[in-house]
Amino acid sequence: MIIVADTSPVNYPVLIGAIDILKELFGRVIIPQAVLGELQHEKTPTEVKAWIDACPNWLEVRQAGLSLLTPQRELGDGEREVIALAVALNADAVLMDDRDGT
Repeated sequence: MIIVADTSPVNYPVLIGAIDILKELFGRVIIPQAVLGELQHEKTPTEVKAWIDACPNWLEVRQAGLSLLTPQRELGDGEREVIALAVALNADAVLMDDRDGT
């Protein structure tokens, strides 16, 4: 199963101590470089930055090719890369909390 995640579906489970649920549900989760950058941002909570710095082996970071994507709505970098990566990988699911990304 190929799962591509945006920032919030990783950020909030880390904050509540439930991040292992992603591994239990999906085995492996892929995030694009832009999401990695958001998880490392200076305003990101310390717990999240510490978690991503010690990135578990079930979380994979990949580069997204944006040439496949022509967004119809205003999307952030993370959302655009998640969608582009999901299309390129023929992902089974996308984890995203942004309605404009659907």
